[in-house]
Amino acid sequence: MEIKIAGVVEESYVDGPGIRFAVFVQGCPHNCEGCHNPETHDFGGGHIVDSDILFEQCIENTLIKGVTFSGGEPFCQAGALYKLGCRFKEHGLNLMCYSGWTFEELLEKSHGEDDVKKLLSILDYLVDGKFELSQRSLTLRFRGSTNQRIIDVQQSLSQNRTITVEL
Repeated sequence: MEIKIAGVVEESYVDGPGIRFAVFVQGCPHNCEGCHNPETHDFGGGHIVDSDILFEQCIENTLIKGVTFSGGEPFCQAGALYKLGCRFKEHGLNLMCYSGWTFEELLEKSHGEDDVKKLLSILDYLVDGKFELSQRSLTLRFRGSTNQRIIDVQQSLSQNRTITVEL
């Protein structure tokens, strides 16, 4: 399966807990002012990579504890990331994802978009919401602005309410 990416960070310490393999997808409809990765916004940019290559690249490193999907907007490629994410989960890695949409917006989208529902179903954590420059904070772990939340996706789905956590 092909995924359009801006790039990867093979050992990230800032994109979630532990040493992580971070995949930065290409394309984002949000265009947040002050975005940390504005080069990922253009849907025409980046390059196509086979998901098998990303998987192999990640599992070569036995120090990796989890995978983070960032971007860009991962939910614009939810189907491909779901399939790749399933492979990572089978390998024992946890999954974290960043999205400019809120958890509630993604739940609403999931009613009509099966791939969004599938991707949500395998995530451990979601950092949700657009980056808001006026709410920027350098003291937050794994977030850029105070409006963004870290959601425990599995607990939230099972309890049918949004459950936030600090990692």
